Amino acid sequence: MKTQIGIVGAGPAGLLLAHLLRLEGIESVVLETRTREDIEATIRAGVLEQGTVNVLNESGVGERMMREGFVHHGITLRFGGRSKRIDLAGLTSGRSIMVYAQHEVIKDLVTARLDAGAPIEFGVRDVTLQDLDKEAPRIRFRDARGELRELNCDFVAGCDGFHGVSRPSIPSRRRSEFVRTYPFGWLGVLVEAPPSTEELIYAHHERGFALVSTRSPQIQRLYVQCDPEDRLENWPDERVWEELRARLATDDGWVLKEGPIFQKGIVAMRSFVVEPMQYGRLYLAGDAAHIVPPTGAKGLNLAVADVRVLSRAFAAHYREGRGDLLAQYSSMALRRVWRAEHFSWWMTSMLHRFHDDTPFHHRLQLAELDYVTSSRAKATTLAENYVGLPLD
Repeated sequence: MKTQIGIVGAGPAGLLLAHLLRLEGIESVVLETRTREDIEATIRAGVLEQGTVNVLNESGVGERMMREGFVHHGITLRFGGRSKRIDLAGLTSGRSIMVYAQHEVIKDLVTARLDAGAPIEFGVRDVTLQDLDKEAPRIRFRDARGELRELNCDFVAGCDGFHGVSRPSIPSRRRSEFVRTYPFGWLGVLVEAPPSTEELIYAHHERGFALVSTRSPQIQRLYVQCDPEDRLENWPDERVWEELRARLATDDGWVLKEGPIFQKGIVAMRSFVVEPMQYGRLYLAGDAAHIVPPTGAKGLNLAVADVRVLSRAFAAHYREGRGDLLAQYSSMALRRVWRAEHFSWWMTSMLHRFHDDTPFHHRLQLAELDYVTSSRAKATTLAENYVGLPLD
């Protein structure tokens, strides 16, 4: 097999990159270890920045998102029993966010690729990247039938996530990794219930953080801070509701809508960045290069920003023979990555209870939240980062 760009991973980064390249007339083959059913059924939340929404719409895959997604013009910060709204649109000249789950974005991108007759290999295994520092890199893998195959390409895009093979294929002496592991995780539940709120609620409480978001008119997504090593059997439904009621309690008469819980999961929280995001003819994008805690809602959006820069660099290479944008890819992407890492760290530090918390630290968090919700300048900083800094 031969193609121009070999893409490892059919998550948002890999699929969107393949889509943008196809629109530029650049050939690619996407390789994915999971089945189509698996990637489309892996439920993950999705808060899309304005720039992400624009990219999906401009590239022709945003129709269902615009029909089924929820546009939010603000978020609520809840602390000390009070609710304070951050007017995202009012503070950012009309910019907003779209709540549309990540697996729905993946469905739209898979459909677009298959409808175009573009190649995507599901269920591959034993993927190895070879000759990345040479002019003709190769990807070896076994396809879904177990047959050993080789893909020859001009470049490789590593979009296979934190646990994929792409990043470890860069020699350790040629990469630096920056890590922060947080001492807490999120217990996420899906609930059959009508919406409790029209906009996301981020709650700070002495018992820990909580988040309320709407998935659909019938399904809600709720989170509570927990020990990342905890077990789901330690969280029966009544305990989940008890913690949510306590952490979301407010003095304005608001009531949490409850219903049957039909899914639970615990995710650990960490920050991670690898530098550089390229080696030879390998370019990393999305979770293969960086991880952010979900508090800032930046993971999917960073993947979109990465591949937008990368697709333009490939287009300049093939259309104009330019190599400067490919050479600059890592430095261009990392500037946005570190901005998102800082915002996500700030939101996480402001809203969560840490294992070594003292009453002094708790009071500092409340003072910060009070300042964020009473200072237009500070609220604007939050709003600008939350809706997403301009992609250009």
